[in-house]
Amino acid sequence: MNLRTMSWVGPKPASVSVLAVLVVLLVFSVLYSVTIGRYELSVLDVAYILIDNIHPLVTPYWEPVQEVVVEQVRLPRIIAAVIIGFGLSVSGAALQGLFRNPLVDPGIIGVTSGAGFGGTLAILIGLQGYLLLGMAFFFGIGSILLVKMLSTVRGRTSMLTLVLAGVVISAFFQAAISIAKLLADPFQKLPAITYWLMGSIASSNYSDVLLIAVAVAPSAIVIYLLRFQINVMSLGEEKARALGTNVVLVQWIILLASALISAGVVASSGIIGWVGLVIPHLARALVGADHRRLLPVSGVIGAIYLLMVDNLARTVTSAEIPLGIITALIGVPIFAVVLRRLHAKGGWASD
Repeated sequence: MNLRTMSWVGPKPASVSVLAVLVVLLVFSVLYSVTIGRYELSVLDVAYILIDNIHPLVTPYWEPVQEVVVEQVRLPRIIAAVIIGFGLSVSGAALQGLFRNPLVDPGIIGVTSGAGFGGTLAILIGLQGYLLLGMAFFFGIGSILLVKMLSTVRGRTSMLTLVLAGVVISAFFQAAISIAKLLADPFQKLPAITYWLMGSIASSNYSDVLLIAVAVAPSAIVIYLLRFQINVMSLGEEKARALGTNVVLVQWIILLASALISAGVVASSGIIGWVGLVIPHLARALVGADHRRLLPVSGVIGAIYLLMVDNLARTVTSAEIPLGIITALIGVPIFAVVLRRLHAKGGWASD
């Protein structure tokens, strides 16, 4: 699959049908996910409970505790999983097109490590709730500003220099996280830091969902509005400039939008890796490299994927497994297979 090979005509009917099927699958996945847990519920029960909020039924047949479980316990984390999976996948697809590199994901620009350090520092000094979220968010956005400062010379930014600056900033914040762990109380704060960094949405509530949505929704919309420019950018900077694209402006809008998504996710749920790296490859295999189709399909596949991963996390063992562990265990072999197939077919060899 080559990023240079793309159609410039309207979306193909087959691609539209793929997206429609995926959206239907996402709806059924959400309904099914709500049924999973200690209290047994059928998909029909869940549907009726949710519909009752829009159009009240005359005689509800379910117990009040079932309604609480659906609406207050399970639904917030399910919505959080959907939004996080959607946002990370969209940002990953956009960054891979922008950098013309299949190895790029939102963590490459240093935001993930920066936000991770912010949350770690907050736990270390005893901050909780919105203060912890604010610290993670602040350091996440701050990291992209540091990357921009390091990679910009005389008003020009090289993508290679930006990647290297991202690696440098990530390494710095990873070292800072290690220092914070070393200083943390080994009986209380260290376990809390370690678990938080592994990523989890177990304690998500509607406030967390709102925070994630505020970070992801506007950023994803901005990225989608730039879908044509990303197509042009994936041809190379020289060709993009020749076609009249404001390369620097497009680069930084996409980078800041991706940074906002990553910072919001890490601030609310910890570090959840490999989603933005693997899912765009699966979407590209279905609908091609045209970002008009790739971005929405990547988002929906990512939402379904992270929702299924969260179902595994809360059902495989009696103790819930952090999402970051499962996404890594699944993502590494999938990415290895995809990368080998791409290399065998020529893939990005010419890039």
